Amino acid sequence: MRRGRPWRRAVVMAVCVTLTPIGCGADPPPPNVYDQRLAWDDCGDGFECAKLRVPLDYREPQREELSISVIRLPATGDRIGSIVINPGGPGGSGIDYGRAARSVLSPQVRDRFDVVGFDPRGVGESAPVECLSDKALDAFLALDATPDSPVELTALEKASRRFADGCQTMSPRLLPHIGTANAARDMDVLRAALGDERLTYLGKSYGTHLGAMYADLFPARVRALVLDGAVDPALSRVEMNEGQAEGFAVAFRAYAEDCFTIPDCPLTSRTVDGAMAELSGLLRRTDGSPLRGEGREVTEPLATLGALTPLYDRRSWPVLTEALRQASTGDGTLLLHSADQLVGRSQDGTYSNQTEANMAINCVDSPYPRQLSAFARAAKQAEQRTPGFGAYVMWSTLPCAFWPVPASEHNRPLVARGAPPILVVGTTRDPATPYGWARAMASQLESGVLVTFEGDGHTAYLNGSSCVDATVDAYLVWGRIPEDGMRCPEIE
Repeated sequence: MRRGRPWRRAVVMAVCVTLTPIGCGADPPPPNVYDQRLAWDDCGDGFECAKLRVPLDYREPQREELSISVIRLPATGDRIGSIVINPGGPGGSGIDYGRAARSVLSPQVRDRFDVVGFDPRGVGESAPVECLSDKALDAFLALDATPDSPVELTALEKASRRFADGCQTMSPRLLPHIGTANAARDMDVLRAALGDERLTYLGKSYGTHLGAMYADLFPARVRALVLDGAVDPALSRVEMNEGQAEGFAVAFRAYAEDCFTIPDCPLTSRTVDGAMAELSGLLRRTDGSPLRGEGREVTEPLATLGALTPLYDRRSWPVLTEALRQASTGDGTLLLHSADQLVGRSQDGTYSNQTEANMAINCVDSPYPRQLSAFARAAKQAEQRTPGFGAYVMWSTLPCAFWPVPASEHNRPLVARGAPPILVVGTTRDPATPYGWARAMASQLESGVLVTFEGDGHTAYLNGSSCVDATVDAYLVWGRIPEDGMRCPEIE
């Protein structure tokens, strides 16, 4: 989510938060926060775990601290330092991602770096934000999120207010301090605690926002950043929702063209426009007649989530094919499984906190429309641009209209003036972070270098392109900077 570099002197002065690690006029964190060293304990399978202390409020750093959970897999060879990783979300667990280090980073990178994951503040094991019970979250996610009557709109408004009020009731201390800028400040404390003079980092999806924010706050402390599946922080939240809906539409069209090549494709129209109409029709029908799925009703929002989830990874397209085939008979089981996977729901009905953290972080990172009428107009416009996806993507963020704390950040370009070259990777048919966002981020970062993967799926590194993998590895390990605008071909 970024464009150009439209900085002016007045803007730079207005956002002087970018010139210091803690913001305009704030006292520095207490020295013992930056002086700490992590006490590592064995936590199985070759991993070590520790706790990092950070200020709750960087403007009043002496008052209260948070405990951030950290995990590392030590380097297997001639160690250079640490590489910090983030899976995105926001709300994705960096501890879980760290546990997957052997599949997240190549052997060449793991040979030279300790791989370090952490749960950002408000996520997972790091003072997790809490908003709703599991049963209430079930009800919220199943509620009609494309209201087409006053009754449905009132129900969605009430549920969204309950979500926002629940966060304030259950997480009042944390809520004002949960945004990405503070997570980036935490990451600098982590860098120091790891003993690294400069940060090496791999961030995917929302993790690119976190990495770019770090570079904007601490440009002189960057060693190498890979931002894969980039977002555009210069876009408004409405523009981001519209862009993501369009990204899903691009990805579904690519899926449909592939589906047409198999004899039992459930998309009977055999045209891309016809396939989009078929999917939209299926989702509309579930509004009034939910599908069945293991004792639960598969309502329109759950069916929508279930259809979108397999688009994240081309290797999951056969799952979507079978899910659509099942849905044509009234069976929504596979769609439901995919939806549960995306929102962090386990088979026993319990949730991770990723959905609550996702909402909370997004709501404080930049302003949303604060009036129901403005949300309705934005949803209508999004649906006109991307039928089938637009209204759902917009309405699903309605709790942010009623958020109890103001946004701590505003959508703006992140420039990272003075940072060394930063590698931005974009995939041309990425469903969740459209390719245009990667181009924008690379152009906004003063030292941004864009690498394009001609392909499908969300993010590119270690997703099948030897060209992307070799380019990223050479940059991380040896500091080799590819030519800006380099393109990696589609996988045959």
